[in-house]
Amino acid sequence: MRYANILVSVDFAETAPDRIRLAAGLARRFDAHLTGAAAAAVPARLFAHDLGDAEAQYDRSRNEILQELERAHGIFARCAGEASRTEWRAATERPFVHIIKQGRAADLLVIGRAGLGDLDPDPLGVALGPVLMEAGRPVLVVPPRVADLVGRRIVVAWKDTPEARRAVSGSMPFIRSADQVFVVTTGEGARFDGAQDVARHLDRHGASVTSHLLTTTVSDGEEILRFAREQEADLIVMGAYGHSRLREWAFGGATRDILRSTAICCLMAH
Repeated sequence: MRYANILVSVDFAETAPDRIRLAAGLARRFDAHLTGAAAAAVPARLFAHDLGDAEAQYDRSRNEILQELERAHGIFARCAGEASRTEWRAATERPFVHIIKQGRAADLLVIGRAGLGDLDPDPLGVALGPVLMEAGRPVLVVPPRVADLVGRRIVVAWKDTPEARRAVSGSMPFIRSADQVFVVTTGEGARFDGAQDVARHLDRHGASVTSHLLTTTVSDGEEILRFAREQEADLIVMGAYGHSRLREWAFGGATRDILRSTAICCLMAH
């Protein structure tokens, strides 16, 4: 597989310019088309005794959102820099819905992870959970203050699930060019998850790869992050939400733990 079109979400977060620059760098590296996408929903018409007033308020709200989308277009154009083939897609609908729709014509989606202190709701901000669950594409989650990604040292957090298999498949352009790939398993039954088979498979694709069984007294997500930091990895590849999102929200899970705190880019698939 190769990345022919990379889709990046654009919003007004402080982290957006770095995210766009990272996506533009990947587009240049993989000789891919770069598409910027942003959306915001127009508030529903409020009940009013005067229908004309309600229509006028709706039109004002829509015009304001169109102006905001044009401002987002400007951010994308400035930060995309020298990416030679770019496209802009904007819409007046919920941001995550728009990203999911546009993902039908993309090989990789680039979405930002909010920082722990980012409490201000962005009208263009994309809810990451629904995109991971519904896009049907690999999603590169970019943490704050990361503006480039090489993928020299990659940790594949392996669990023998459809989600992990899709994530590995969707990350092959990175894996083929990495200096080192670490296939790791952790948790109950990890030794039976076939990490060595996956490592041999990646070796056949030309990767320099080793496999590792991690034992831990902390959560699986925390152990994966610890190992990635120890190996100075700049990319983690893993399946997303092997359990339901509700169960992970209530009881925890590797996806939730990593998304809450990672400072390393994560390529995920559901």
